Amino acid sequence: MMIATVVALTGCHKKAKHRTAAAPHPTIAPRIGATEAGIASWYGYPYHGRRSANGEIYDMEKMTAAHRTLPFDTWVEVKNLTNEKAVTVRITDRGPFIDGRIIDVSKAAARAIDLLGPGITRVLLTVVEPPPPAELPPANVFTVQIGAFREQERAEQLRTEYEREYGFAKIAYRAGAPPLWRVLVGRASTLEEANGLLARIQAAHPGPAFVVRLDDGATDAPVIPQE
Repeated sequence: MMIATVVALTGCHKKAKHRTAAAPHPTIAPRIGATEAGIASWYGYPYHGRRSANGEIYDMEKMTAAHRTLPFDTWVEVKNLTNEKAVTVRITDRGPFIDGRIIDVSKAAARAIDLLGPGITRVLLTVVEPPPPAELPPANVFTVQIGAFREQERAEQLRTEYEREYGFAKIAYRAGAPPLWRVLVGRASTLEEANGLLARIQAAHPGPAFVVRLDDGATDAPVIPQE
């Protein structure tokens, strides 16, 4: 039993060695309500911060997934059949490239359906309507950067700690020599609200921190390396 568990956990991270943007070709929109059952896995590092097959930068804290045949931007409900928990994801990548698996979800999506620990589970996929524009994440949301770390494990530990306390925390990868993993905490729709969040965080956890936008441009914000 222990051997089987180790194999499952290891296998969930085996991906194709190279991912390239798919060449443009005609696609047929999948029928809303179409279903598919099979095994799901999830992927995070080392693909976090790399380009997905649709050209976007993969962010493991967004609700996305890889599927071998569904058109990009298809929205799919993924239901974990072991606990009935479900999450809705957008197809942005190709995979999984392991026989018997039908979808690779992001780390955030895996967390939502309790897939992180098992690594793989049986799921039911259902093609759903895209969410209305009002439900899509706003383009300019503010967050608080509490630090940037050369060690990925340290950043992940801090993200987990702050997520429990503030409800939202993510890691944003920044390439460089050395690369850095930035820890972003909270969401705010205005600068005033973000500055209030910053004050609360610094009162509870004294140290360097500052407000940034929670969008692609945030990856270019100045960082404060910490060990």
